[in-house]
Order: sequence, then C-alpha cells, then structure tokens
Amino acid sequence: MSLNIQECDHHRFLCFQALPPSEISFVPLKQTRDFRSDKLMEYYKSDLKLKKYLHIIEKSPVYPVLYDRKRTVLSLPPIINGAHSAITLKTKNVFIECTATDLTKAKIVLNTMVTMFSAYCERKYEVEPVEVIYADGKSYVYPDLSVFSMDVPVSYINGTIGISLGAEEVTSLLNRMQLHAEKVVSCDNECNINVLVPPTRSDVLHPCDVMEDVAIAYGYDNIPAAKYESVKPLSLNEFSDLIRLEIAMNGFTEVLTWILCSAKELSSMLNRKSDKRTVIIGNPRSSDFEVVRTTLMPGILKTVGHNKDHAKPIKIFEVGDVALVDEKKDVGASNSRRLAALYCGANSGFELIHCLLDRIMEVVGTKFEVGNDTAYYIKQSDEPEFLPGRQASIIYKGKHIGFFGIVHPEVLNNFDIPDPCSFMEIEIQSLL
Repeated sequence: MSLNIQECDHHRFLCFQALPPSEISFVPLKQTRDFRSDKLMEYYKSDLKLKKYLHIIEKSPVYPVLYDRKRTVLSLPPIINGAHSAITLKTKNVFIECTATDLTKAKIVLNTMVTMFSAYCERKYEVEPVEVIYADGKSYVYPDLSVFSMDVPVSYINGTIGISLGAEEVTSLLNRMQLHAEKVVSCDNECNINVLVPPTRSDVLHPCDVMEDVAIAYGYDNIPAAKYESVKPLSLNEFSDLIRLEIAMNGFTEVLTWILCSAKELSSMLNRKSDKRTVIIGNPRSSDFEVVRTTLMPGILKTVGHNKDHAKPIKIFEVGDVALVDEKKDVGASNSRRLAALYCGANSGFELIHCLLDRIMEVVGTKFEVGNDTAYYIKQSDEPEFLPGRQASIIYKGKHIGFFGIVHPEVLNNFDIPDPCSFMEIEIQSLL
C-alpha cells in the first residue's frame, strides 16, 4: 500500500498509468538529479527504509506511475514521490492519494488520513472529493465518508459483558466513544441500539465491536467478576502461578520479555551456533523480531543490560513460553513452558541460583539423588553460554529438563552487562 501527501494545483488532473520502466523518468523526493525508474530500483537497494518495498514492483514488466496534467511524475507508488510535488512551508493545497491492491484497505487508510488531516484545514473539516475514472469507464467519488448504520440488541451487549444496563445508559456510553447511538424498538418489541459509525471508526465492523466499546466506556474494572463452573484453568497455568509465587517469595522480581527476538540474540550473542529448531518469522517488521525465542535467556539478559545502573543485586525471573520447530504438529511448531531466573551482583551468586533450584524441587516434592530415575540430580555440562566448569545440566526422572551456571564473560559483554551473573532455565512442563 502506498499513501502520498503532496502539493496540488486545483487546475490539474491526475493520471494513473502502468508503463515500462524505461519510459518513466523523474527526480525523486530529496534528490536533485533525474532517474529512470529501473535505475532507481538499483539506487534504493542500499536504502534501509525503501529497499523492503522494492520487491513489490521490481520484477514487473510495467511500473505504476502517477502523472499530472503536464505529464510530470508525481509519484512512483509504492516506492517514492517525485520532488515536484514535495510539501513545503508555503504549501496551501494538499492532495492525498492512496494506492493499494485491496480496495477496502485503501478506503480505510484514505478515510483515516483525510478526516484527521481535515482538522488542520483553513475551513476545518472541509474535504474536497475527487472523481476517480477507471480504465473500464466506471467512475467513483472518493473519499467515501458516508456513515455506516448498525442495529445492536441491548440484550446482546448486556449478556456478553455480564452487566445489566438500560438502553439510555448504553447510548450514553457509546456517545462517549464517538459513536452516535439511539434507542430503537424492533418489530418483535426487542430493544435495540441504532449505532451510526463514522468514517473515523473503521475498527467497528460487527456488533461485538460495539459491545467492546460499551465495556471500555463502562470500565473493565467495574464489570463484576464471574466464575463459570464449566471453565477450568489448565493444570500447566495453575502450576506456573504456583511457581511464580514461590520464586517471588524468595526475593526475585518477575519480568515479561518479548517472545520474538533477533537471530543473533539466539546464536552469536550467546556463543551458540544457529539452531535448526528455531521458528523463523517470514516477514519480520524489523531485525529485532526475526525469530521466536528458543530460550528465555536473551530476554532476561537484555533486561539486565538495560538496567545495569540499578542497585545490585538484581534478582529477576520469568515464566513464559518458547517455541521449537516440531514436524509432528499441524502448525509445524510446539510451545514449551519455561522458568528462567538470574542473579546479578558483585559476585556471581552461583550458590543462590543453585539454592533456588533446590527450593523449586523441594516444593514439587522431589528429592536429590544421583542416578535415581524417580528423583533429580545435576551433572556437569558444556554449554557455550556458561563458564567451563561452572555449569550443570538438570536431570529429572532421567530426562534433561534444564541447566544453570555462571554466564560467560563474552556473553555478558555482548549484552552490555558489566557485573557477573548466574542463570538458570527449566522446562517446567516436565515437572507436572
């Protein structure tokens, strides 16, 4: 999708065409020389912001281009505008154009931009529409700022939220949410709310969206809590809450970190090699969210790195999911619930992390006994993210469920942490 806001002359009309790249030549925005459009693609491959859009039209035999009446290029959507139509401090007339492969989404973006922009017009909230003539001769007027009408039963709103409000109260709450609402009575004597949805509220598509607005205006905290006998929490979630409470009582503070991270945070920054089990994001928004975490360690270390000036010691933990490639699952991956804890201070605190492990196992009701398949024990490990000889694997009922140790200085340096740290991670699903 391409959205262009540019200077416009009322006495010109615009022409949208698809032409071979060799026939399109113009001066791009913030440039001083003329570029042929195919050469422009090569030029912007080094641009961090624009290079991710090049693939949309790069291999097409024709490129979309927007001309004015004098055949001056205004825009090469969705890549860049022309310098000719750049907005300056002296601009008085503004033209907003939206190009997309989905008409519905284009209308939403156009309506949002036009309605928001209109507040800054000389005559506030006055918008001049444009007639768009398609290649088949059909014409439409945009933007379409018509109001969408919807009837929602009061019983549906009250029943879904779990409250009991009259029609007048519901309409008052909806008016506070910028939705014009009136009470109406249907032919079967059911009390409904007629809602007029303005073009600024493209998120309202269904009666459930109206119900949500009522709940927001009413206040989630004011909705009475209800416990349904048929709904029971998962045993894994109940166990996770018990683990959280126990670790908090041991003086650790809970943190919540992103489940997505960069690929290097799971590999080179942890002194590891790339893991084939890593779930890779197909179209990441940025390099910070390339993969799904396979361990809680990067998030915990980043938290300490961003708070290294905090008073020591830092004792934090997280209970959360990681994802691993799993061909046996229909979605190709499976989740694993993990517990991670970290101590950072003047010394490594290795013995404190070890004690925390013993306490967790004590609460679970498991004793320490080497070689016993019904108990747990630890054995020496050789993980690259820890110091050699200062780390161990955690074995429970004959299965490896985690590890702990003193974090390697190179790893600490990668996350900009100046103080020694000890870290532990356990797959708590295995403890159930």
